[in-house]
Amino acid sequence: MKIGNARSLIVGFALAALSATSALADGVVNVYTYRQPDLIKPVLDAFTAESGIKTEVLFLDKGLEERILAEGQNSPADVIMTVDIARLTSAKEKGVTQPLVDDEINKLLPAEYRDPEGHWFGLTKRARVVYASKDRVKDAAITYADLADPKWKGKICIRSGQHDYNLALFSAAIAHWGPEKTEEWMKGLKANLAKKPDGGDRPQAGAIAAGECDIAIGNTYYVGLMRNNDKDPKEKEWGNAINVLFPTWENGLTHVNISGAALAKNAPHRDDAVKLIRFLASHKAQQVYAEKNYEYPVEPGLEPSETVKAFGTLNADTLPLVDIAKGRKAASEMVDRVGLDDGPAS
Repeated sequence: MKIGNARSLIVGFALAALSATSALADGVVNVYTYRQPDLIKPVLDAFTAESGIKTEVLFLDKGLEERILAEGQNSPADVIMTVDIARLTSAKEKGVTQPLVDDEINKLLPAEYRDPEGHWFGLTKRARVVYASKDRVKDAAITYADLADPKWKGKICIRSGQHDYNLALFSAAIAHWGPEKTEEWMKGLKANLAKKPDGGDRPQAGAIAAGECDIAIGNTYYVGLMRNNDKDPKEKEWGNAINVLFPTWENGLTHVNISGAALAKNAPHRDDAVKLIRFLASHKAQQVYAEKNYEYPVEPGLEPSETVKAFGTLNADTLPLVDIAKGRKAASEMVDRVGLDDGPAS
């Protein structure tokens, strides 16, 4: 996809006569994202409808920061959108973001969901929960520690332990339990696997529906997407085959992670990029995320969609997000050391 300066070039006296509204209509914001384009399209479309500013999206499944670094001062990237607190903090550490101190944004987003120096902003929350078979699992409650209980031997499905979502969960476990207890727990989790980790979160629900396992670990919003997928009867069946259980730590709270945005270091359309980030933090955008993507809003008091409310009450963990990010490397090394992605021992 070609990403460049799509702003119209208007010459002569007409330039001086442009109104603010017309100037906005000629704008563009280039978005580099790790998020699947279909998940951010609804909110970007709403931004364009309100502001007249177009967005150009470049999706990368890896190497986003490296690409921006390689592009240097001429990088067309204006806004970075991604999932996972570790990726947001990594973008800051790698020097591909710039600080944005904006009173409007800071009023909209709670302090715990934004970088103190303004390098990233959390936009939505998602909980890492247990998908449980409606037919075969009668448990109404479960803890994260329970996932290592031998009662679940051969009954758990999970995607790769090296995926961002699982690394964040394991990092949180290290913060709560310490590395030694977490490693023993991870060994128990590995022993309980029904098969070698693979696929994404949605296929884990599919494996439950197919009887390959009884429970799985996945993000909440995927259940909403599956249950409301009228274009894919198979996915709808998967979503309706499971219950959502909110696992807890010893403090009675459930692990959450965020999606977020950052202002790119050399944003060529900085003013319009700031307008986009303001919009993403706004009440209107938070509603779009909640209703279209089935994510939890970060706006205090704004309720999730009816689909998500039906899961039950989320009591989000208060562990600082930066503490989760700090444990990512240790969690990744632990996954390899335990051999989690090798699957259960034969």
